[in-house]
Amino acid sequence: MSDWMTLLEVGGPLAALGGGAAYARTRHPGVYWSAVGLPLSTARLLGSYGSVMEACGLTVQPSRLRALAVRATTRREVRPVPPRRGIIRPTSTGLRLRLRLAPGQEPADVAASAERLRHAWGVHAVYVRDVKPGVVELRLVGFDVLRKVRMPRRSGGGLLQVPVALREDATAFVRDYRAIPHQLTLGATLSGKSMYLRHLVAGLAPQPVALVGIDCKRGVELAPFAARLSALATDPEQAAELLPVLVKEMEDRYDLIKARQGIAPSTPDEEITSDIWGLPDIERPVPIVLFVDEVAELFLVATKKDEERRDEMVTQLIRLAQLGRAAGIYLEVCGQRFGAELGKGATMLRAQLTGRVCHRVNDEASAKMALGDIAPEAVMAACSIPPERPGLAVAGDTSGGWSRIRTPYLSLADAAQVCRESAHLVPAVPALRRFRPYAPVQQVVTATPVVCAHPATD
Repeated sequence: MSDWMTLLEVGGPLAALGGGAAYARTRHPGVYWSAVGLPLSTARLLGSYGSVMEACGLTVQPSRLRALAVRATTRREVRPVPPRRGIIRPTSTGLRLRLRLAPGQEPADVAASAERLRHAWGVHAVYVRDVKPGVVELRLVGFDVLRKVRMPRRSGGGLLQVPVALREDATAFVRDYRAIPHQLTLGATLSGKSMYLRHLVAGLAPQPVALVGIDCKRGVELAPFAARLSALATDPEQAAELLPVLVKEMEDRYDLIKARQGIAPSTPDEEITSDIWGLPDIERPVPIVLFVDEVAELFLVATKKDEERRDEMVTQLIRLAQLGRAAGIYLEVCGQRFGAELGKGATMLRAQLTGRVCHRVNDEASAKMALGDIAPEAVMAACSIPPERPGLAVAGDTSGGWSRIRTPYLSLADAAQVCRESAHLVPAVPALRRFRPYAPVQQVVTATPVVCAHPATD
């Protein structure tokens, strides 16, 4: 009887501890990682570093001098040398350490063994980043950070920089318009594309930037942000009037650059290599970010007259994409579907959009249109996005790199509130004044207290 009582006294707390750990691992993976996963993974890494590197083929033969020193001092067998390991730095989502590669090794050798390192050290994923020649950084992620997105505290940011999503390696995905001026964002219904757009608008609202919107869904996506928008077109007819004004504004800015730098007025725009950022602060025009939601609506036509208007709008969009960066005009083109079947100019416009973000789409052709020309291996990753994970996307650019990202939740009301609070920051752009949307002033309703003779129950 006493043996059973002892077993119950010992086994009960252990079972409760194991159940609590399993619950924390499922519901609160960050807490589980900090309490359990981090010590275990660190112990595995320290105890098996040399053998794991040798099993992954990341060791080299030691130099003759080192081999002679080992034989003279220890008389042991001379073993291959792994990359020199730096200090292990724990984080809230994983571990970081730097490796100094041995002569003859390259970062691709370490990246090819990332899956083996993941299993050997018991982490969710391992990512390799090239720091400088001969040094790489290993970022070990302890759990799936995209399941419940929490942006890092230090997400970066600045003028025309918006931390809009979280990468799968637990770093922030920053939309930098200075580095990637134009971007194509695709996503089917309920894929999270609108959430991505909300974060961009809310992130740019407190900055000295003019925001312009073309939303051919009668403005249902961008109209809530009217208080912060400098211009808004809610149908193709209004877009056909707005785009020529933006092109004229771009041309006027080129004339300003020419006058400042002493360039002859007859010099073609294509030959100007500078931009507005070379102008003094007092003369520099405000940057303009153009959001185009449901770009396919600009391509669809029903009559011959609509076809002529479509060709003009597409030509103006292509001109803005080709020449707008130097004039401080940036494009954010969004849609559910984007393909060559939209009509003339679709592929030419896509070629000017450096950045690509592809959410869950309804067909493989859309994923190929977004990512096929820059990172063919990312197409399958985009096609495998599950419907139960809205906001998950594949982001890439023309450099060939790509990664999975996920946008945190941001309600439409919160994003609209940010725009209302930043309404006083709307810059003065005279050319866009007549396109400024009407933003009704939000009235604060004060509840009248009800005096009851007796306590009232709900």
